[in-house]
Amino acid sequence: MQAYDEYMKGIVVPMRKELTESGFTELTTAEDVNEHMSTAQGVSLVIINSICGCAAGLARPAVREAVELAEHKPDHLVTVFAGQDKEATAQMRQYFEEVPPSSPSIAVVKDGQLAHFIPREEIEGFEMEQVRDAVKQAIEEAAR
Repeated sequence: MQAYDEYMKGIVVPMRKELTESGFTELTTAEDVNEHMSTAQGVSLVIINSICGCAAGLARPAVREAVELAEHKPDHLVTVFAGQDKEATAQMRQYFEEVPPSSPSIAVVKDGQLAHFIPREEIEGFEMEQVRDAVKQAIEEAAR
């Protein structure tokens, strides 16, 4: 099992970097998630990252572009990685109990409260620009 875990970690490194190199902070433990969610003021853009193709082709590029294009930038950019940082992902999902678990997914949180949620069903099968525009609109609405 250790060889498999190491193999998977090697595969996801570029998927993590795609967000961290764009300014996202990885929350890798339940404690990281709780600290962020209990102290972050303003607007947080949260992406529940995933190894699936719709994360690579749609979700990650969409959030990166949405942040670039948004008139009002989120105060915080954070990510958890579903299937990799399991405790962190489970803890983040506790803050969104009103929506079913979904990965990838994108959440806009304002002052610790969920303002908007984009589940996988609103990512997969859409054009990247459609997802980007939905994220940008959610950011803008939360910033008001």
